[in-house]
Amino acid sequence: MISIFLQIILTWIYGHILEYIIHRLVLHKTGAKKGSILSFHFYGHHNISRLNNFFDKSYTGFPVRWDPAGKELLSLLFLFVIHIPAALHFPWAGLVVILSLLRYYYVHRKAHSDTAWAKRNLVWHYDHHMGLNQNKNFGVRSDIVDKIVGTRVRHYHE
Repeated sequence: MISIFLQIILTWIYGHILEYIIHRLVLHKTGAKKGSILSFHFYGHHNISRLNNFFDKSYTGFPVRWDPAGKELLSLLFLFVIHIPAALHFPWAGLVVILSLLRYYYVHRKAHSDTAWAKRNLVWHYDHHMGLNQNKNFGVRSDIVDKIVGTRVRHYHE
């Protein structure tokens, strides 16, 4: 029973830290270089969101297209696949990884297709895109890691 509890809690924490690291170091450092395979995030998704008051049409309709949302979905599938070996040994952790990936995609998709919802429920992510500095507020599902490491900057309201 303790093993199950530890798998769930530690994997939940791991998921938020991984989300933060990927967003900050992979998508905003490597992906900010023009021509990078990851540049769709900064030069596609961020530009679209900024120009359309946070709305990104690639997060509406059928999710499998070769646009920022489709590339994000492919990236999430890749994350799932690389976690399969660990999930075979730690099934509860594997379940939490799956739920974290699904939750991430759901809230990110909903945020960029329903901006009023995002302003109420994901203020930190709204700040990430619409604030003065887009290299702050890297959490999507939560701003807890940003608060811990000092990258949470409030631009609008809370």
